Amino acid sequence: MAASAETQVFSSDKLQRMPEFFVVGHHKCGTSALYEMLRRHPQIFMPEVKETWYFSPELRSVEKRKRPAERPETLEQYLALFDAARPDQRRGENSPAYLLSHDAARRIREAQPHARIIAILREPASFLHSFHMQCMRNHVETERDFGAAIALEPERREGRRLPPHSPRPHELLYSNHVRYVEQLRRYHEQFGAERVLVLIYEEFRADNEGTVREVLRFLDVDDSQPVEQVEANPSYNVRSPRLNEALRSLYMGRGPASRALKRAINATTSRTVRRRTLALARRRVVYGEPPRADEAVMLDLRRRFRGEVEAISEYLGRDLVSLWGYDELD
Repeated sequence: MAASAETQVFSSDKLQRMPEFFVVGHHKCGTSALYEMLRRHPQIFMPEVKETWYFSPELRSVEKRKRPAERPETLEQYLALFDAARPDQRRGENSPAYLLSHDAARRIREAQPHARIIAILREPASFLHSFHMQCMRNHVETERDFGAAIALEPERREGRRLPPHSPRPHELLYSNHVRYVEQLRRYHEQFGAERVLVLIYEEFRADNEGTVREVLRFLDVDDSQPVEQVEANPSYNVRSPRLNEALRSLYMGRGPASRALKRAINATTSRTVRRRTLALARRRVVYGEPPRADEAVMLDLRRRFRGEVEAISEYLGRDLVSLWGYDELD
């Protein structure tokens, strides 16, 4: 398991193969779009695996259904993801869980002391609303109502009211995701402020090209290359959590009936066809347009996180209070 990196001694060869930069998060803050735009640059290499989770093993899914090529567990499996990189390319990876992890910053520094770090922050209430929808989509959450899911956090901290088959129940402690100062400080302590670039999601959305060119300059690569704008990982509403779970049970082969049906399907179709069919079924039947957020819930969250917004504004020396509209709260 990647936790072996705790005591790993890295040879010069392994250090040379290690990524040079890391997009560390958060989820639903434009990391997928940034990943897609950066990997199109001729001087940058990022692997096909969009999220490796290698340096945050404690936050991985409890389910073991990903292949090593998709979720590397050993150092050699991880480094193999970057074997196709040319000597003239900067190697990088994108794992949004790294910002949430308490130990990923230290593990990355031990593996690559000169790494450059890119983090993206988003206005807390809109971030959590979008993240809740992703948790529904990924079977992490089963409470469809956003306000109700937020209200469950105290019980869930005590291990109660957690979805029985959630692969990452720790993600349902929503307020943990919005401890921005604490999260950034871990990286500043390990790498110094000059090696940590903090982007703001709303500015990235408003000016994709300008933000990507800022990142390219931070990485010391040619920022005059054309920048192709990409829409990645859009938010979807889960119309029917029950149907969503039924499709997952079939895919996982959970239960005698599901296992029998899965064996029959596997015997007559290829893995590619199965994945495409499942994705099509989800898009057309399970997923729908994202719902409008309940204004009362959003206002309550904004009031709740005002102190965090003020703290991160002071910490970064940026007026995020005004940018995110927290100066207008009564």
